Amino acid sequence: MTQLLNYQQLGSGQDIILIHGLFGRLENLNMVAKTLSEKYRVTSVDVRNHGDSFHSGMMDYPSMAQDIIEIMQHLAIDSAIVLGHSMGGKIAMELALTCPERVDKLIVADIAPVEYPPHHNQIISGLKAIDLSSVKLRKDADKQLSHYVDNQSIRQFLLGNLTSKDGQFAFKCNIENIDKNYPYIMRTYQGCNTYSGPTLFIKGANSDYILPEHRTEIVRLFPQSRARVIQGAGHWLHAEKTIAFNRSVASFLTT
Repeated sequence: MTQLLNYQQLGSGQDIILIHGLFGRLENLNMVAKTLSEKYRVTSVDVRNHGDSFHSGMMDYPSMAQDIIEIMQHLAIDSAIVLGHSMGGKIAMELALTCPERVDKLIVADIAPVEYPPHHNQIISGLKAIDLSSVKLRKDADKQLSHYVDNQSIRQFLLGNLTSKDGQFAFKCNIENIDKNYPYIMRTYQGCNTYSGPTLFIKGANSDYILPEHRTEIVRLFPQSRARVIQGAGHWLHAEKTIAFNRSVASFLTT
């Protein structure tokens, strides 16, 4: 039996699907979803092994793109505007490149269609090292994670995955599955298709996820793409500069 992603819908109108990044949850894009829902029907999803969605030992991009197709079929969505951040952007690109008829327009937030070197190993080690049996308050987990992750904002984001039931803390995301599949998560599109639909890449000016040397591959795979840079924003540009991000999205969707 097909397992469906957990999702949340807001608004009415043309369909937009929002896909969060690694270690994220659909709530991460709430400020984007709320604004878009004034004119569109917005479906936000938890990707597999994240949030309240199912856990799976397979976590490559073809599988995660298929998850989006299946939730679209379940909701009777023939095609949609698709917006993804970071890993979610790679899922969105995979979907557009393999099933272009499903994607009316594509918006990719701070990620490029390239293979990245591993750079989450310390985070994964830190999350796996947390002794949840000794965690009584969220700050206890924060203290343990601080030995691996210096940045408090990143720790706060990661510990948003913690949930508590009957006084026992647990992670919603499946860290073991993410760890096992991490090499696949760092990969890029493996096929030879292109997507000729309207495409917007939005980059945080202070982020190094999209670099000048990525331009050739972006244009090759997405010949109708354009770029927008959000000043003063890093990788989490939709959270750091929400108004500017939403303005960029709205401008793209109305032109």
